[in-house]
Amino acid sequence: MTALRTAAPQMRPRPTGHPGYAVGLACLPPSAALARQAVRTTVQCWGLPEDLADNAALIASELVTNAIQHTGPQEPDAPARCRLTIERLAPDTVRLEVADHHTRSPAKRTATEDDETGRGLVLVEALCVDWGTTPRPIGKAVWAELKADT
Repeated sequence: MTALRTAAPQMRPRPTGHPGYAVGLACLPPSAALARQAVRTTVQCWGLPEDLADNAALIASELVTNAIQHTGPQEPDAPARCRLTIERLAPDTVRLEVADHHTRSPAKRTATEDDETGRGLVLVEALCVDWGTTPRPIGKAVWAELKADT
C-alpha cells in the first residue's frame, strides 16, 4: 500500500487571534483517523472543552469519510485528495470544512437498522450548530460549525 502523504500544515492568523489549520489528505480510509487527530489536537491547543474536541473530531471523520466515498475511482498510487480546514471563528466557535473535487452535494438519508452506512450527516447535524455545502469552481466544500457549551 502506498504511504499516505499529506501537505505541510498551513497556519494563518484569524481575526480571533487564533490560527486556522489546513491540511491536504489522500482520499483513502486512513485519512479519517488523521483528520480526527488533527482536529482534536487543534481544538485542545486552543484550550476549548474536551466535549467540543470530541464532537469536532467525530464530525471531521464523517466529512472526510464522505469525501473518500464519493470522489470516484481510486488509484492506489495517485488517490484523489481532499482538504481539511479548521478555523476558530470566535472564542467559542469552531468551523470545520472538507473540500473535495466531487460536485454533488451530500444529502441526509434515513438509514435502516440493517444499514452499515447512511447515518453520518444525521450525526453531523446533531452535533453542530449549523452545517452546509459551498460550491467551488471545482467540487465543493462541506462545513460544520460547533459552539462550546457555556
